[in-house]
Amino acid sequence: MTGIDAREAASALSDIESIVHRVRQSTIYNFASLMLILWGALIFAGNIACEFWPRQGGYIWIAVNVLGCAGSFAVGTFESRRRSVRHFDLRVVAAIVLFFVFGILWSVALGHFTPRQLGAFWPTYFMMLYTIAGLWVGPAFVAIGLGVTVLTVIGYFFSGDAFNLWMAVANGGGLILGGLWMRRS
Repeated sequence: MTGIDAREAASALSDIESIVHRVRQSTIYNFASLMLILWGALIFAGNIACEFWPRQGGYIWIAVNVLGCAGSFAVGTFESRRRSVRHFDLRVVAAIVLFFVFGILWSVALGHFTPRQLGAFWPTYFMMLYTIAGLWVGPAFVAIGLGVTVLTVIGYFFSGDAFNLWMAVANGGGLILGGLWMRRS
């Protein structure tokens, strides 16, 4: 009976580490894909609604965000039960609240943005997080973040009166497509 040498052991450990990394990334991508599809559908609907009822835009986006947060909580609860994970981290809730407060501070209280500027600010603000997160959790986040940001900037400058429709497809549709792509990854 012969043992394995150091090179074989290192190779086996490297293979195990690679498998663990792929499983972790797959788990993150699966959860993130559900969130992207949920938020993408809501954002698509929000932009379409703003196209037809522009004066109600503030109420529309409040409703989109409330539905999105409730849906995110439901998906998170379902996924943790499905995976038998019973961990609730208040730091995540605090981070989300701080993120929204900071965005509202700059976009409404200090910036006094126009509706079009708000329509470009919030998607690029969120996509900055996706892009940064992607540096740690996977390249799909970077691609989605940069892709939606580029499409938002293009739409801001070149879509004219069709900006809400552009954003429905670029932001909402981009998130849905990104979520479907993550499900395949």
